[in-house]
Amino acid sequence: MEPKEILKSLNEDLKKAVEHTLREFSSLHTGKATPAMLDGVKVHAYGSTVSMKEVAAVTTPDARTIMVQPWDKSVIQDIEKAIQEANLGLNPVVDGAILRVPVPELTGERRQELAKTAGSMAEEGRVRVRQGRRDALDLLKSAKNDGLPEDDFKRAEKDVQKAHDDAIAEINEHLSSKEEELKKV
Repeated sequence: MEPKEILKSLNEDLKKAVEHTLREFSSLHTGKATPAMLDGVKVHAYGSTVSMKEVAAVTTPDARTIMVQPWDKSVIQDIEKAIQEANLGLNPVVDGAILRVPVPELTGERRQELAKTAGSMAEEGRVRVRQGRRDALDLLKSAKNDGLPEDDFKRAEKDVQKAHDDAIAEINEHLSSKEEELKKV
């Protein structure tokens, strides 16, 4: 494999790792309601497990409430149960054909817990980035053994390390802003 191909593949992997970490961060609620808070909730309906988006429209009419409107009213109890079992600290209230999910005010203890969770999510992202770097370096070493010149190998190795450092810095930057967001609210 050519160094350019290896770097292109690495950059795609690192981008995916950072995006995954950001999606994980969006699931942490900071006291402000967002539809993304329910993205990870799986509903047992119609004899299988489906995502929330497949069975309902999720909106936020205000900063403290998430509104879930099922496509089919017969699954409203299943959605309510799924939200309760997701351990998000949310208690949905059935209001006719919709579910209202009030987002509680964050306590200091809950903020610290969420900050720890954000830290572990960031660490998972950093591990993925390091794995990408390791895989890219292995491919470069293999290319070197197949005749890649030493100068090209060293240059590509520096490029891999720079891409790794940039991805780690981006994750750390987002972690810092998420922690600040958790402190403010």
